[in-house]
Amino acid sequence: MADQVQVGAPPADKVVVVPDVPLAEKPPVAAAAAAKEPPPVPESEEEPVKQKQVEDAEALETKISDAVADGDDEEKVPQSGHYKEESTRVADLLENEKKAVEELKVLVREALNKHEFGGFAMPQQQQQQQPKDDSAKEEPKPKAEAVTETVAETKEESIAQAETGDDEEKVATATVRSDAVEDDGAKTVEAIEDTIVSVSASVQPEQPPEAASKEPSDAKPNVEGKDAETVSNKVLPQEVSIWGIPLLADERSDVILLKFLRARDFKVKEAFTMLQNTIRWRKEFDIDELVEQDFGNDLEKVVFMHGFDKEGHPVCYNVYGEFQNKELYQKTFSDEDKRQNFLRWRIQFLEKSIRKLDFSPGGICTIVQINDLKNSPGLTKWELRQATKQALQLLQDNYPEFVARQVFINVPWWYLAVNKMISPFLTQRTRSKFVFAGPSKSAENLFRYIAAEQVPVRYGGLSKDGEFGNTDAVTEITVKPAAKHTVEFPVTEACLLTWEVRVVGWEVNYGAEFVPSGEDSYTIIIQKSKKVGCSEGEVVCDNFKVGEPGKVVLTIHNPTSKKKKLLYRLKTMPASA
Repeated sequence: MADQVQVGAPPADKVVVVPDVPLAEKPPVAAAAAAKEPPPVPESEEEPVKQKQVEDAEALETKISDAVADGDDEEKVPQSGHYKEESTRVADLLENEKKAVEELKVLVREALNKHEFGGFAMPQQQQQQQPKDDSAKEEPKPKAEAVTETVAETKEESIAQAETGDDEEKVATATVRSDAVEDDGAKTVEAIEDTIVSVSASVQPEQPPEAASKEPSDAKPNVEGKDAETVSNKVLPQEVSIWGIPLLADERSDVILLKFLRARDFKVKEAFTMLQNTIRWRKEFDIDELVEQDFGNDLEKVVFMHGFDKEGHPVCYNVYGEFQNKELYQKTFSDEDKRQNFLRWRIQFLEKSIRKLDFSPGGICTIVQINDLKNSPGLTKWELRQATKQALQLLQDNYPEFVARQVFINVPWWYLAVNKMISPFLTQRTRSKFVFAGPSKSAENLFRYIAAEQVPVRYGGLSKDGEFGNTDAVTEITVKPAAKHTVEFPVTEACLLTWEVRVVGWEVNYGAEFVPSGEDSYTIIIQKSKKVGCSEGEVVCDNFKVGEPGKVVLTIHNPTSKKKKLLYRLKTMPASA
């Protein structure tokens, strides 16, 4: 296949020559960052607020309509501020952020050592329970054990008397029993400890084999006092994993901890509490088992993954208009059990998507969300609103910083009014991650972040099953109003030339012809110029078998007063193939 070249946007009535196969035009890359879904709309508002909301909505609708009618470059839609996705490398962080990461790691390490994740017992509790468990045994004891027990009771009695300031006569009496009389209370305790160790060592050979096997710590006479107690009560650190990544295992753990820190503005204690709650919730929700469950394929058109953005983030599409299907809506939201099932399905979908991400430093560990609001049921569907609200809360609490960008397309006027109402309650960082586009600008906004070959056909792109794949680059050109644009594909040898062409919104005239290089040759009409309406064929796929040198010429005539986005790509195959 011949080399591909990139084609820019030429002026009207100008010819663009493309040597064989064009490359996709690569506009500047837009940065993306993780974000949360917008909070739910308040249930009720005071009358003045409602009146102002209606006025704002009407004003926004008027502005949008005027923008569409005038053919402005941008609709009067609230746009996000510029936001740069933060680094996931600890070395790139500010000093205070690095310190926060280290402090959080210390807290996590202590919690793992104490088994504080998942409701396990702490080692201290185990140590306190250990003597009680031993004393609770009602098995017959040898004489030697009885002696040891008597001395141990003497030790406890003496320590209690020494600490409470009892008279020295009682302390001395207890000391005589242990063959270590001392005047000082502290020395008395030490003598008692030595006596216990010596008595235990001397009577050890008299213990039956069964008793020795039950108390292995006593079989080590060389280990004394507190050291023996530490060895017998040593507990290994707890092992906890989240999204398949063990905590504090390697650099990937730092990426996980950074998500919780950023979700809490690097407030270490709050981030640690959030992490604890998330791990506890995952255990209660039984996430690992949930991932393996089968929920059927009824909702596969509602939420689905498709392609990647220009930064390499996987793209998730949420199509709320699918719930206009009354049968699907009732099957999903008609009662509490079904709403809970929908919630579990949504969590499962997100879990499977997250586990495919790259948590290594510098890797892609966030997702781009595309929210299609075309024909959305809106706020009138109480069941949908409740399920969405509950899902949103769970995602905010347990999946921090997993959304690189939130793009809302086919946005109706009422949603813009709602967004304007809740925007003051969002941080600038959160608002900067949102992008809104009305129906006439949805495809254009998608192309800012996602290459046309990765965008599904239904949203203005060229991604579909057929001759071309998602890796076959697309060239994007803007056709000016009331202008004619031509693209030429020179051919130097016999081959089969195949191309795809699309004009977003169409309402233009399209034609194709082959012009041979020979002076005595005649032009061959491949496609007679015809008007293509917005409802006719979303993508035109054509081919022509070339038998002599020449060029294939595509002509796009835009008679409207609006700019049009032209997309095309082609490939050649040898005539022998």
